[in-house]
Amino acid sequence: MIIGIGAGDPDQVTVQAVRALNRADVFFVLTKGDEKQDLVDVRREILRRHVARPAYRIVEARDPDRDRTADRYAEAVADWRRRRADVYERLIRDELPAGGCGAFLVWGDPALYDSTLGIVDELLARGTVPFEYTVFPGVSSVSTLAAGHRIGLNRVGRPFQVTTGRRLAADGWPPGVDDVVVMLDAQCAFAGFADQRTHIYWGAYLGTPDEILISGPVAEVADRIRAARRAARDRKGWIMDTYLLRRGAGDGQ
Repeated sequence: MIIGIGAGDPDQVTVQAVRALNRADVFFVLTKGDEKQDLVDVRREILRRHVARPAYRIVEARDPDRDRTADRYAEAVADWRRRRADVYERLIRDELPAGGCGAFLVWGDPALYDSTLGIVDELLARGTVPFEYTVFPGVSSVSTLAAGHRIGLNRVGRPFQVTTGRRLAADGWPPGVDDVVVMLDAQCAFAGFADQRTHIYWGAYLGTPDEILISGPVAEVADRIRAARRAARDRKGWIMDTYLLRRGAGDGQ
């Protein structure tokens, strides 16, 4: 099973996901080192709160490091996914008993900005460890961001687009939309849109006790966001952020 567990708040786990959690014999958790241990701790807390059956195991494995300095981004990601598929293959082959049920706990929603589904499909195509799987949706960081700022992601009769900080920095504002959701932006590409008619609704560590929310015209809050982002990363060693850029803010919703 691939179970979306929300953006960080154990109370965001859906009733459907709770039922799925209580069917699993083994939970597979990929770790990212000491700096991101709190991501593992949240998963353990979710299991503690929501799994009633005592007889389950948690199996941890180190997530392969990804080359984030490579010039060829797509090739670097493909290589990382292949190595992650190797880890999945080993976990399913060696740690899941015959006839057992295993689960990967996916941050947010498995269908949005997550590699798990693609890696599982790649693993099935190998044919080395046959299995069936079901996907359970979760509350995404995008939904949590909108709820935190008490906004809708779209305006009446108008589309919005989800992209990445990397693409926003490289390509500029996507054509045909005035509302752009950006997933992870180490470059703070939002600062390039510092005009009074562009608002930003920014959030980091969404759904967790460390959640930070900042909003306002980009021209007024860009420096504040950069400072908050830098301080939070220095304190925790990592940061995950999401934001909505809204052009023509103040127009009809």
